[in-house]
Amino acid sequence: MSTELTTCLWFPGNASEAAEFYAGVFPDVRIEGQDEYPQAADDAGAGTAGEVMTVSFSIGAQRFVGLNGGPGFPFTEAISFQIPCADQAETDRYWKALTADGGEESQCGWCKDRFGVSWQVVPTRLTELVSDPDKDRAGRAMQAMFTMRKIDIAEIERAAAG
Repeated sequence: MSTELTTCLWFPGNASEAAEFYAGVFPDVRIEGQDEYPQAADDAGAGTAGEVMTVSFSIGAQRFVGLNGGPGFPFTEAISFQIPCADQAETDRYWKALTADGGEESQCGWCKDRFGVSWQVVPTRLTELVSDPDKDRAGRAMQAMFTMRKIDIAEIERAAAG
């Protein structure tokens, strides 16, 4: 028996908008459906009958449910999603898309999209360099990364080379 996990993302009321946004950012998104709050939800204060309660979508093999749960639980950097990038062009494309229209840059390849979800846009070359068996080389790459917002692969390589 295999275990399949689905990540539930709690949105203040814009889960459908977020799923559509991710469909424009990632090449392999499937929006699988949505459910509405039932009439009984009004009585419990959980939502308004007829409004979208959840939207199910996948990014690649990762399944998500966007829950329109209200403003009670905003996203934090304590949870983030890593995007392994093959090269600088892919890194740049994801960074630009995720930080557009109200997204925020952070440090060391981390950013937030306009919904507040945290992402790590990580070139695979960065991972190779900071894991180099030569500890001095790895340390120089790490120190260079600490000075960056979006990762610049060429600059990390120059720093690693000394």
